[in-house]
Amino acid sequence: MGDYRQLSVWVKAHQLMLLVYQETQRFPADEWFGLISQMRRVATSIPSNIAEGSGRGSDQDFARFARIAAGSTNEI
Repeated sequence: MGDYRQLSVWVKAHQLMLLVYQETQRFPADEWFGLISQMRRVATSIPSNIAEGSGRGSDQDFARFARIAAGSTNEI
């Protein structure tokens, strides 16, 4: 499938992840092990799943990981 970093969906997912990290810095400290942690994990999983899917070698596998990434976008 090629370099996942060239996929526009991965670029946008990576930008979202960076934005979530930036914005959650403003959250209250008492949310560190709750909301902040969960939002950051979810935001990180989106580009990670896209990258993993693109490396699997088949369109079917990529589609499966893209669906997982889409589910994470709903969670965030």
